[in-house]
Amino acid sequence: MNTLEIAQAAKQASFALAASKAELRNRALEAVADALEKGKEAIFAANEKDMEQAKADGIAAPVLKRLKFDESKLADVCAGLRALAAMDDPIGHEQLRTELADGLVLSRVACPIGVIGVIFESRPDALVQIAGLCLKSGNSVLLKGGREALHSNQALFDVMKAASEAAGVPEGWAGLLTTREEVGAMLAMDEYIDLIIPRGSNAFVRYIMDNSRIPVLGHSDGVCHVYLDAVCDAQMAARVTVDAKTQYPAACNAAETLLVHKDAAHHALPVVAAALHVAGVKLRADARAQALMPGIPCSAA
Repeated sequence: MNTLEIAQAAKQASFALAASKAELRNRALEAVADALEKGKEAIFAANEKDMEQAKADGIAAPVLKRLKFDESKLADVCAGLRALAAMDDPIGHEQLRTELADGLVLSRVACPIGVIGVIFESRPDALVQIAGLCLKSGNSVLLKGGREALHSNQALFDVMKAASEAAGVPEGWAGLLTTREEVGAMLAMDEYIDLIIPRGSNAFVRYIMDNSRIPVLGHSDGVCHVYLDAVCDAQMAARVTVDAKTQYPAACNAAETLLVHKDAAHHALPVVAAALHVAGVKLRADARAQALMPGIPCSAA
């Protein structure tokens, strides 16, 4: 199928998916998780091809870490899919309700968007996460991952598509794009695609916004912060902060900055800093913070 046919199929499927029962979508999520576990050897083999090519191309170490899809990431994505299946159905949820006049009520009710095109980085687990969220919320999806993860994405997509459609999800609800040319074609398909979500640099997001009439959910560069409030529990703060920084350091949402309320500095900062040091994190701090962390190696901020 070419890009137009993929988009048309996704649009057609979106109507049935939006009207589907939560039980169907939850059953499909569970089926995808089961199928991924059963088909893991083929998925790992495909990922190994991508890893070998990426190493040959001299890809940077952080990208290689994001590209790797192993038992740990498989377990994470499957757990995520099952957690989604256990959540309440977001469709039909009344978010706001206001009585404008006697007998005149204005309400806002959650509903599917339709067809969402998502362009994401070279992280195979993102494909499963994005598709799972779209399925849970009753949206069709067009997926375009990074070229470094070509084989991994194809293997994951094939398993996901087959399992979800076998569970009763409308055929064509998900489509996989693999080339830059297909992205260009997608940007012109405002008749079939309702929202585009690009992940990447400011320049990339701006390019998408400037070259499409489709609504774009963009973002800008940012710094990931953890904030310790004045009344925070020091031990809990230490666990949260260490996890935010070290659970997956190569990810774009790993913590980069720790902000501490002045009233929490004396009781919480020494505990958190010590935990970060034990975890192997290099610390940079201003003079006031350094004074509260005696004995902990720290460079100037």
